[in-house]
Amino acid sequence: MSVPIGIVVASDRASGGVYEDRGGPAIEAYLGRVLTTPWAPLTRVIPDDRAIVAATIVALADVENCPLILTTGGTGPSPRDVTPEATEEACERMMPGFGEAMRLASLKEVPTAILSRQTAGLRGRSLVINLPGKPSAIATCLDAVFAAVPYCIDLIGGARLDTDPSVCVAFRPKA
Repeated sequence: MSVPIGIVVASDRASGGVYEDRGGPAIEAYLGRVLTTPWAPLTRVIPDDRAIVAATIVALADVENCPLILTTGGTGPSPRDVTPEATEEACERMMPGFGEAMRLASLKEVPTAILSRQTAGLRGRSLVINLPGKPSAIATCLDAVFAAVPYCIDLIGGARLDTDPSVCVAFRPKA
């Protein structure tokens, strides 16, 4: 059976059909390279609306039982960028180290990485991670944190995710 993984695209323009989303497919491509566990994407393309983003995260965690929920978009400083606030609203505990590590990795590529407000948090047995909307930045950010993702999900009781060690060596303590 496939593990469901939530992919939330927060974008007024993509949800309105103004342009084709590239963030969601970039996340799927990344997961396709790194995960060896059978998984299935549950993708939601929604507007930049705090209540809608929070409700979507809650539904993916509580109803769909996604151990991992990755959001893309809505992490910048513009007034419509509300994904971090929605994530904080939906999550019970925040995991600020994810955002710190992703910004640090991104700063090596672009000085505007400090404008990103991405974060991560926990809701039940789900880990929620905010990612930027730009596909190349998504890979940079996931490369910076993914080694810790499977063990984090283990610790909160989510479904086991295994990685291809030639792409990403997931940390798990030696038994």
